[in-house]
Amino acid sequence: MRVLVACETSGIARRAFAALGHDVWSCDLEPAEDGSNRHIICDVRDGILCDGWDLLACMHPPCTRLCRSGRRWMSGPGKWTAPKSLPRGRTLGDLRDEFETGVEVFTACWTAPIDRVAIENPEMNDLARDRMPADLPSPQIVQPFWFGEPAYKATGWYLRGLPPLTETQRLPEPERGSDEWKRWNRVHRMPPGPERTRLRSRSYPGMMRAAATQWTTAAITRARA
Repeated sequence: MRVLVACETSGIARRAFAALGHDVWSCDLEPAEDGSNRHIICDVRDGILCDGWDLLACMHPPCTRLCRSGRRWMSGPGKWTAPKSLPRGRTLGDLRDEFETGVEVFTACWTAPIDRVAIENPEMNDLARDRMPADLPSPQIVQPFWFGEPAYKATGWYLRGLPPLTETQRLPEPERGSDEWKRWNRVHRMPPGPERTRLRSRSYPGMMRAAATQWTTAAITRARA
């Protein structure tokens, strides 16, 4: 299968699909962290989506202004009223531009001429949902510890032409408040800093191995039927 892993620099998802023998490329505005020659530096909206892919996995499209936690910066009560406050050093114009970029990237991926699409994104706020395609379903929410990764991070998958993920190695959860529980919450406990967004958005290898196996197997089985 020809697979495009969009909006990823870590190579985690690309390597998971490649390990199964598929023709896989990743793309992002930034270079690949692993220096792979199967990574294209580009804006996913600039035509690459029309290059004959069998499956698109869009990993980390801009979601800060689309998710529920980001709504308070976009609007006060109701819709598109003045927010009560803004992040330090940011203007409302900046945030609106980021919101529009998030909407455009997500929509471009969801409506791409590709039969199988998976977009990783948190549950959206009402402002973002109002701008989404009418056929967008609710996301499947999964956790890394369902796939052998000792971590909490509710991960949303918006799926078209692909089955929901099935857990592969659910770990027993630690006691709430314990040191281990705190380690499982390390994504949420990261201090502010220039690397915080990148580190918080990284994929989990166990989850991506499951996704690559389950989604490509389903696609191949359906094609042979």
